[in-house]
Amino acid sequence: MPKPRSPVTKDRERSGRGKGRYIPKRKVCPFCAGRVETINYKDAPSLRRYISDRGRIEPRRRTGVCAKHQRTLSVALKRARHIALLPYTSEHIRQSGGASPREHSN
Repeated sequence: MPKPRSPVTKDRERSGRGKGRYIPKRKVCPFCAGRVETINYKDAPSLRRYISDRGRIEPRRRTGVCAKHQRTLSVALKRARHIALLPYTSEHIRQSGGASPREHSN
């Protein structure tokens, strides 16, 4: 005769706990992997992948860039924006007027 299970064991099986913890794969910095010494602000096509669809600089946790290269990358992106190689905002925001409903409420 099989041993009866305790209610605690049944709850663990249903909830999915106890099977192990999800450990995400560590992202590798593309600049460290490619042994890039300087990030060129004039290379707009390669810098576009580090800007979100809203025109913001993507965070490190999403891109996998190390802290050292994230600092130089942000400077390069800001320089490229300043000389109009990259936009400050995305195209759909500029066409719609850009103001969100929160900005108009008093």
